[in-house]
Amino acid sequence: MKNFNRNTEQWKQLDRSHQIHPFTDPAQLNAKGTRVIIKAEGSYIWDSEGNKILDAMAGLWCVNVGYGRSELIEAGNRQMKELPYYNSFFQTSNPPQIELGRLLSEVTPEGFDHFFYSSSGSEANDTVVRLVRHYWEVQGKPTKKVIISRHNAYHGSTLAATSLGGMKYMHDMGGSLLPGFEHINQPHWYLEGGDLSEEEFGLSRARELEEKILELGAENVAAFVAEPIQGAGGVIVPPDNYWPEIQRICTAYDILLAVDEVICGFGRTGKWFGSETMGIRPDLMTLAKGLSSGYLPISAVALHQRVVGVLMEGGEINHGYTYSGHPVASAVAIANINFIRDHGLVEMVNELTGPYLQEGFRQLAERHRLIGEVRGRGLICAIQLVKDKEQKILFSKDEDVGNRCRNHCFDNNLIMRAVDQSMVMSPPLTISISEIDELLEKAERCLDLTARDLGLS
Repeated sequence: MKNFNRNTEQWKQLDRSHQIHPFTDPAQLNAKGTRVIIKAEGSYIWDSEGNKILDAMAGLWCVNVGYGRSELIEAGNRQMKELPYYNSFFQTSNPPQIELGRLLSEVTPEGFDHFFYSSSGSEANDTVVRLVRHYWEVQGKPTKKVIISRHNAYHGSTLAATSLGGMKYMHDMGGSLLPGFEHINQPHWYLEGGDLSEEEFGLSRARELEEKILELGAENVAAFVAEPIQGAGGVIVPPDNYWPEIQRICTAYDILLAVDEVICGFGRTGKWFGSETMGIRPDLMTLAKGLSSGYLPISAVALHQRVVGVLMEGGEINHGYTYSGHPVASAVAIANINFIRDHGLVEMVNELTGPYLQEGFRQLAERHRLIGEVRGRGLICAIQLVKDKEQKILFSKDEDVGNRCRNHCFDNNLIMRAVDQSMVMSPPLTISISEIDELLEKAERCLDLTARDLGLS
């Protein structure tokens, strides 16, 4: 802890002098200064000025078991003393890595019993790209390389993961779009459905995948990659008939279905995985965030038996990372999964806290003029901000409604995230009913302040 005893202004100045932050305008941030977070416990974080803040984003969609869990801390400490690191390259493994695979095979959907480890969701999605293309090469179909995703999808920020995702502003930075990736529209019925019923819209958007496959030629398409519920895109929950149609199309045209479970996995939606909540049968799943509740960086690609069977016949897999199967990160992930199971967190989200949160925001929407729609499952939720509820009229870009509301949340010791004109949240799975009440009360206060700013109160 040497030199950690500084005041807030000293920390801010050092931050300006030495850091470039992700997804941030550095000049704007340096002018304003960062908020320095110094400790955390349960559902709360504290800044360097002593403010206690309700973290309704669980860090970055990841601290599923809440902060300060001694079980995870002690597991990491024990493993650090015994074997702090060894690689998985030279025909070696380690007990935590091996035991984590066994444990993951128990909690993932049936048929998933092999896992390829990395350190982040971005790296795991890069791995999906490489393994999917290798899968088809092994079967003598090397032209099947194109991977289809969705506009406004986020799958990470490495070059391959950025290309896989569908966020234009990320593609535009340095022309960061590799060849071999295509995108179809997202299934956001509330804002994009027009005159179509929700069911008509769900089929229409799903069938864009079929149209894209036919345009490209099925012999050239390797996989469709998507989140069960789009998280960073604004918590976009597809119509109920969307995923069954996607599944049908993937089967009909012999393309793999890879589901990005980085946000939805490990209890967030009220099931262990969003694929189970949405009734999806994937061939591959990307796991990260809730895998260790963010306590240490670790991620994985879960591979179904039907994929593993092909890869086992394909010779060397020339892919991997220095920290694949890191023993300390694996030990923490084991403790994390055991904590989720031992405390019944998935069942609690499904039966108690998830329904309570969703209903609380639906009731708030009925009485608040700024909320046009509430979207979500379990403990992932979004409220759509609108200027006119009846006509579904959005605010102008200049009114900057999302950031206005986010800033009021920040000033009132609540962390919610603005995604365009939506406010999104994913609190720890350990959040209590009383803490959800606090979240609802603070959210309403911040919405009132936002409406006042816009002359709508």
